[in-house]
Amino acid sequence: MISREEYSQIVKKASKNSNTPLNCFKAFLVGGAICAAGQGILNLYMFLKIPEIHAKTLTSVTLIFLGILFTALRLYDKLAKHAGAGTLVPITGFANAMASPAMEFKSEGYVLGLGAKMFIVSGPVIVYGTIASVIWGLIYFFIR
Repeated sequence: MISREEYSQIVKKASKNSNTPLNCFKAFLVGGAICAAGQGILNLYMFLKIPEIHAKTLTSVTLIFLGILFTALRLYDKLAKHAGAGTLVPITGFANAMASPAMEFKSEGYVLGLGAKMFIVSGPVIVYGTIASVIWGLIYFFIR
């Protein structure tokens, strides 16, 4: 049996050190590219004379669709492998967080698999967002 110190040394040798500045740069570039693509989609909808409020909604829907499509094609995970956190921040990252568990647990059935496991990653985000918006709404209500 090996001691904790020996095990720690083995793990340290086997673990690859990450290049933090390079990872930050990649995340910045990819996250920025996704956001720039979103701006391009918005500009396209505006160019097509769609009212701004509808164009913004359509842009969000388009980005969510593309995030799910790229997840289904296994392209989003390949991009995330190289870009890291750059793929998590935009709305496409949330779409990926919803679609990945749904695809993974589909074989367990629609209710106990897809329905129950789809919110593993995104469920806490939804709950926090809902609670935070209710609290903020109450604060705003009483201040005004």
